[in-house]
Formats: sequence, structure tokens, C-alpha cells
Amino acid sequence: MTEKVLLVEDDPMIGEAVCGALAEAQIEAQWAKSGWEAMGFLAEESFALVLLDLGLPGRDGMSVLRDMRAKGNMTPVIILTARDGLEDRLAGLDAGADDYVLKPFHMSEVLARMRAVLRRRGSGAEHDAASAKMLSNGELTLDCETKTVTVRRDGLSKEVALSRREYDLLEALLTRPGAILSRSALEDRVYVDGELPESNAIEFIIHGLRKKLGSSAIGNVRGLGWMVQRAKS
Repeated sequence: MTEKVLLVEDDPMIGEAVCGALAEAQIEAQWAKSGWEAMGFLAEESFALVLLDLGLPGRDGMSVLRDMRAKGNMTPVIILTARDGLEDRLAGLDAGADDYVLKPFHMSEVLARMRAVLRRRGSGAEHDAASAKMLSNGELTLDCETKTVTVRRDGLSKEVALSRREYDLLEALLTRPGAILSRSALEDRVYVDGELPESNAIEFIIHGLRKKLGSSAIGNVRGLGWMVQRAKS
């Protein structure tokens, strides 16, 4: 990994430790110490990935993340935060974060998460033919190149941006509309080798997708797994 990473962290001790670990891993890093400074860097430069704290002075990390996604900036984002509440984690996923690491953390875990996110984001380059396609069940149409989904319902349509894990999970379901995919099958699609699935992670991702796509977009079959409906004939 040679591209530059943006670290957004106001704690000087954590920031210095993370930057030092990134340097040892031969990863170039830019360090923003506030949300406003981060937005300035993002407006001027391109980054391979953003490591984002939530509790920032002036403009918090959630605001930075929402602003990025609203402007179409789909740079992978890993949230690094001490906020361990369920609502905080769901809010981060809903806003478009690709991963969520709780403080205190070990840099080996952060580096592993970074590699996993970037492998996922870069996998499309290895499968151009597969990427240049659309998956649809009539109501949901997933563009596998832009990683966006169009929702068509009641004569209306809207385009929705997805986080990396939301995309991976929805792609798995839309590849086989009507098929029930188990938790383990979805975890295999969402997590890469070496990653350990977090407790209830699939539920978190599906919760986020339902908020974006509608509560009926993904169905649950108790004890078996999840599915999307087949296209209506």
C-alpha cells in the first residue's frame, strides 16, 4: 500500500502513535487534528483511506463522514472511536463508514482492517467483466461498477450510495433473488480472510440497508437467514 492515508484525530498521543505505526508500515499519512482541517485536506487531495475519529473539535467526525458521502466522495472510511454504544455504531454504518474500530485498539488490528477494506475496494479491478453489470429484482437495481443502488417503488425511483459492507451484502442477495442466505454465507461475502466477524455485524448492516432502501427491501426467514424477493412476473 503506497497511497496516502488521512488520519483525523485530535488527541496528540494517539495521533503520534498512529502516524508512527503507519510510517513503520511504510504508509504515508496526512494528519488532520480537527474536522474542519480534515475537510480542507479532502477538498485538496485524494486519499486511499481515511481513519476518522468521531469526537473532534469544531466539526465532529460524523459530520465529516456525512459531508464526504453527500459530495460523492466514496473514499473508504474506518472510524476509530471510544464510542461503543449500539446507536453510535449504527449511525456510523448508516452514514457510510466501511469499518468501525473501538479505542483502545492495537495498530496491528487497524492495519489488518485497512488492508481488508482496500482489498475489497480494489477487487473490482481484478474482475472488470463481473463489475460491469447490473443486478436487479425489479425493485432494487444494483450498479456493480458505481456501487450504488436504485430503488423503484410506487412509481418513484431514487439512487442510494452504499458503504463497502452494505454493497457486498446486497450484491450477495441480489445475485440470487429469492434464495435465503445464512449468516455464515453473508459473513463470507462481507469479511475477508483473516477478519473475525463482530457480534451481530450482519444485523447492523441489514439495519442500515433497510433504513436506506425501505424496511421491506430485505426479508428475514427466522432461523434460516435473509433474502430479497424475486422480480414480479
